[in-house]
Amino acid sequence: MNRKHFTLTACALSCLAGLALDASAATIRVHCEQRGTARARVSVDGNNLAAGNYRAIVVSGANSAQSIAQAAVGDEVEFDFDSNPADIAAGATAIAPTFIQGRQVVGKIVNAQGSTVISDTVS
Repeated sequence: MNRKHFTLTACALSCLAGLALDASAATIRVHCEQRGTARARVSVDGNNLAAGNYRAIVVSGANSAQSIAQAAVGDEVEFDFDSNPADIAAGATAIAPTFIQGRQVVGKIVNAQGSTVISDTVS
């Protein structure tokens, strides 16, 4: 009986550990905005990331852009892509005003080794 109790407890703890890992899995939010042919804007925000440096890659149709690397602050990282000169001067990665094609954007967060940590596609 004692061994059976131990096995069930170990199984329960293992399952709970798996839930805890899922609860802290990386998340991503991709937001895009297209204003006719005058302006395009994309933001990629990551959360629950391990300490380290990350880049964001955005793709829309045949267009793609990659940010410079930046370190996660706490467990978060934020990237902005914009065609507005003022936002570019403030640190956003430059993209063309017509960057968004087909009303769909893929946003990815990649680690220092170039592996995709998480990605999402938005319309």
